[in-house]
Amino acid sequence: MMTAYVPAERPTLYFIGVTTTRSSIMKVFPAWAELLQLGEVAIKGIDFPPGAPAEEYREAVRFIKRDPLSLGALVTTHKIDLFNACRDLFDVIDPVAGLLGETSCLATHQGRLHCYAKDPISSGLTLARFLPPQAFAARPPALIFGAGGACIAISQYLMQPERGANRPASLIVSDRSASRLSELKRLHQQFDASFPVSYQHIDSTRQSDALLAGLPEGALVINATGMGKDLPGSPIGDEACFPQRAIVWELNYRGELTFLQQAQAQQASRQLQVEDGWDYFIHGWTQVIAEVFELPADAVAGDAFNALSDCALRVTRQGATS
Repeated sequence: MMTAYVPAERPTLYFIGVTTTRSSIMKVFPAWAELLQLGEVAIKGIDFPPGAPAEEYREAVRFIKRDPLSLGALVTTHKIDLFNACRDLFDVIDPVAGLLGETSCLATHQGRLHCYAKDPISSGLTLARFLPPQAFAARPPALIFGAGGACIAISQYLMQPERGANRPASLIVSDRSASRLSELKRLHQQFDASFPVSYQHIDSTRQSDALLAGLPEGALVINATGMGKDLPGSPIGDEACFPQRAIVWELNYRGELTFLQQAQAQQASRQLQVEDGWDYFIHGWTQVIAEVFELPADAVAGDAFNALSDCALRVTRQGATS
């Protein structure tokens, strides 16, 4: 069923997702707007189920493109599907978005609708914050559960040839969709055709557990499936065993977070470094806000980033549901 979009009454940023009203950003954004001195601005959520009909994506994008006070949008779960459905509606597609075939950011600049893929930047900034300097010195692999948009962005960052020895020895990517894995393989050939990647088509947690069990000490393990937030459960079973001294990253920061809890239960015994999705959430949003509201890069970097993160924590602790 089509949505009736109402013209914005003040400069508005949209959040295109699945369960946007549950996100802390709805209460955090007004505090950030004050901190960043954005003036009288608003944020509104637009919810679609995963894999929504193309025409529903197009209707939302056409509205944002035509409405004078609709300045842009952050896109989460629908990055690939929305890009594919609306590619002809974008006036400008940034090179990374074109390469990855996805968009996490829409912005109207000088009357033209621009499409960006900010996730490689956001994931790279997040990884840079928590990866130890010698994380890949022993050449461990990285295992990514889920071959969607988040995996594409993260793998693009990790595979960059200019990282030299500071990248995993190989990637292992698993997904329940053979077509997603096939598309990911095509993209990886463009990133670095010589980089070793194993694509695992799985249909059970048992198979995921086996992939985890086969990893060496110090591997990087990432949940990029959306399970634990937009979807219930975890890509692994409760009996799964993480490798010793693994670095475990749960991309989600809200929801049931089953994967995160499974890692935390083994954190002491397996000497794991466990990271949640909070910094990723902050980087993801602040990169888009800077683009949409045309802020300088240093407005959301360094000490400014820390101030924005602290501000968000204060808001959520004052009663916002995460």
